[in-house]
Parts: sequence; structure tokens; C-alpha cells
Amino acid sequence: MLILASQSPRRAELLRNAGISFEICPAEVDERTRPNEDPIEYVKRLAGEKAMAVLTSAPQDAIVLGADTIVVVDGEILGKPADQMEARRMLRQLSGRAHQVITGICLARHDAHGEAVAEMECEVTEVEFTAISSAEIADYIASGEPMDKAGAYAIQGRASRWIPQIRGCYFNVVGLPIARVCAMLARAH
Repeated sequence: MLILASQSPRRAELLRNAGISFEICPAEVDERTRPNEDPIEYVKRLAGEKAMAVLTSAPQDAIVLGADTIVVVDGEILGKPADQMEARRMLRQLSGRAHQVITGICLARHDAHGEAVAEMECEVTEVEFTAISSAEIADYIASGEPMDKAGAYAIQGRASRWIPQIRGCYFNVVGLPIARVCAMLARAH
């Protein structure tokens, strides 16, 4: 039994599209960064905290999938924008440049002795943006699409028109590097 420790509709859709059956049990964790925390360590920590939080009440045979996705530009972590002004600032930062999308993944389960064990990995994809005008940014924000997305954009949505190239896993940018997750699941069984 796989439990997704997330309420992300994109992650659920990616798992369903890959033919993976699962249940959803969102985890509530403090997502604030710690002082001087490296972006990769940050997403791995959050993925692990989410998976372990759900594992504590999961059936003994369950595998819990925790994940966290961020956008990083110039070393700055861009999470989900708090408001339209923050979304505008993020989109201006991304305009005409390359950035990284990083997803931390954790599979947590109980071993034969009932002890919690976790495997953590990370996927990094580089995304290039064309220059975006202020009017385009305003229209995009008005659509509402950027408001619950890391970095204030959805590659599979309207923002696709500004992304001429990526290097790495497309599904990572959507929110879950499905091939990596499948490889981790295969090793966990």
C-alpha cells in the first residue's frame, strides 16, 4: 500500500497516470527554511518530515511517499507565493533566465522489526524562461494559476509559452519525478 503524504493534485495525477495505486494522507509540517539551509537539504528534509509524519499512523505494510518541490534562482528558494505581489516579484526574477526546480523525495516504511526506515533522493531540472513583459505577468497572475505553485508558475499550464527548453525531468517541474519515484518503489519492494 502506497500513501501519498501530499494534497497536491499534480502529484496525485502523475501517480495515477503512471498506473500507481495509492491513498492520500496529507502531512502538516513547518515548511520554513532553516538559517543557511542548502536548497537540496531543505527539500530532502521536508520530504522526510512529511513521510515520517504520516508513517507514524500508517499501517505496518504501508510505504509513505513524501515530496517537496522548490524553484531556485541565484541561490534563493522560491516557494509558493503568499500573494500577487510576491508572484509578480518571482516571475520578474525568472524572466529571461535559467533556474533550477528541485524535488526532494522520501519513501518511508517500517522494516521487519517495526522500525521506521527512509530512503531519500533528489531530482534537479534546469528550466529556461524567455523574457516576460509586465503585461504578460499581470495577465498570468490574474488567471490565478501561479498562486499555489512553487516559483509562481505551472510548466504544464499557461507558463509553457515562456519555457523554450528544460534540461532534466519534465515531470519533476510538474511536481514529482515519476521515473525516479518508480525506481525507488521497485527497490522498496
